[in-house]
Amino acid sequence: MHNTHHLHPRFSIITVTYNAGSLLEDTIQSVITQTYKNFEYIIIDGKSTDNTLEIIERYRDRISVVVSEPDKGLYDAMNKGIDRAMGDYVCFLNAGDELHEDDTLQLMVHSMAGLTELPDVIYGETAIVDEEGHFLRMRRLSAPEKLTWKSFKRGMLVCHQAFFARRDHALPYDLHYRFSADFDWCIRVMKRSKVLHNTHLTLIDYLNEGMTTRNHKTSLKERFRIMSKHYGLVSTVFHHLSFVVRLIYKK
Repeated sequence: MHNTHHLHPRFSIITVTYNAGSLLEDTIQSVITQTYKNFEYIIIDGKSTDNTLEIIERYRDRISVVVSEPDKGLYDAMNKGIDRAMGDYVCFLNAGDELHEDDTLQLMVHSMAGLTELPDVIYGETAIVDEEGHFLRMRRLSAPEKLTWKSFKRGMLVCHQAFFARRDHALPYDLHYRFSADFDWCIRVMKRSKVLHNTHLTLIDYLNEGMTTRNHKTSLKERFRIMSKHYGLVSTVFHHLSFVVRLIYKK
């Protein structure tokens, strides 16, 4: 008996936000207009002082959980989201990011039609968009055909937003990392995962925001530490050398 077509997972979609009222509404709309209805929407707000709470109020009946209180930063807020999530999968959409289409969740579930049980991780591609939501380009790094925990030796090949983790594998984010805890988290989730399912779909429209260069440096240092922790120092240095060589020869 292979009744595999009725995998009907519940998604916990979590938006962590702080003073991003101008961006939040599009994100909320991209979630609540999904044709697939088996999801909960959780908004964790860091006690915004702009119009964020008015916007949330406008859609309050469509949002399962709203928390608005000060936090110790992005990853602390994300941990609050995981703590409150009840679904089979957790996924994080920042204010400004959107699910790619109104039927994205539906298509994700369809893509699992041949599977007998829910995968540990579901992943896909990411489109980069501008503030009007217009397509700019696909993300520079594209998802590998077969994702494993070793894939991120070459960098974060799957955007954190397009990485849906089984809630029972979703450990807390490590608050020691200020900018790259998501990178570490994805690797730790993948280490606990056996089945990582490639949807071959564009899942997310990611808002193109430049991280300040100062943060960028710290973020890269953190990534180096994370890679060394998971993959060993020698391997990490080796992979970074090949990056450097590639940069030199591409000029």
